[in-house]
Amino acid sequence: MFSLREVLGAIQSYAKAHQFITQHRLWKWIYVPGIIYCILFVTGIYFVWDYSGVFIDYVLNLLTLKVWMEELQNGWVNFLFLLVGFTVRIVFLIMYFSFFKYLFLIVGSPVFAYLSEKTEAILHNRDFPFSFSQLLQDVLRGIKLSLRNLLYQTVFMLIIAVLAFVPILGWLTPLIALFVECYYFGFSMMDYSFERRRWTMGQSITYIGQHKGMALGNGLVFYLMMFIPVIGWVLAPCYAVIAATIHLQQQNLPDEPAR
Repeated sequence: MFSLREVLGAIQSYAKAHQFITQHRLWKWIYVPGIIYCILFVTGIYFVWDYSGVFIDYVLNLLTLKVWMEELQNGWVNFLFLLVGFTVRIVFLIMYFSFFKYLFLIVGSPVFAYLSEKTEAILHNRDFPFSFSQLLQDVLRGIKLSLRNLLYQTVFMLIIAVLAFVPILGWLTPLIALFVECYYFGFSMMDYSFERRRWTMGQSITYIGQHKGMALGNGLVFYLMMFIPVIGWVLAPCYAVIAATIHLQQQNLPDEPAR
């Protein structure tokens, strides 16, 4: 289970992140990756929507359903198939969003790692000496963790898809799926702070396992922001990493010896 107090703390950290960004004029670090994220996100939606339509037509033609519909000329049947086609497209979009965020986490790892480091440097009023080799390690760590979380989330989503057919319990699966999405995204945002302390992935996994509410709350606000077209898409990614960094600074995390 997770702590409601930790969830609320992670949610409140977004307000602190906004104050922090405004006070230290970090908007250029928000807008640039945010606009890139927005462009890639919208472009992906366009292609997914377009090719999902091609896929639906292919299936209908493969099963000769399209010819049958044209011969039947029944308005209700046509409407039913249009509704099914629309539902399939929505499912494709949900799957796309689930996988897209991991793709962007991989592509944006250098920016997220630097932004987390810069946030912590300002909070402690000290500079972290730039090291390309260290940045590369952070990026590789971020990619490795994103792939690991993607694998685990995919397994959980397949289990949830099966549970969706169970009466009563199936009604709860959308909420469970949302919690799983939020948890793993928040986990990725928090790990930049763990990497800077030279924590192993095992130590990070153990800590998050003991503080699930932090990851859940961080990911939850990210997903809520994604419901705000354009503005939310631009701001959500970098707000998430700054909010996670600020929240973890309040936990007095111990430093681990360098590996």
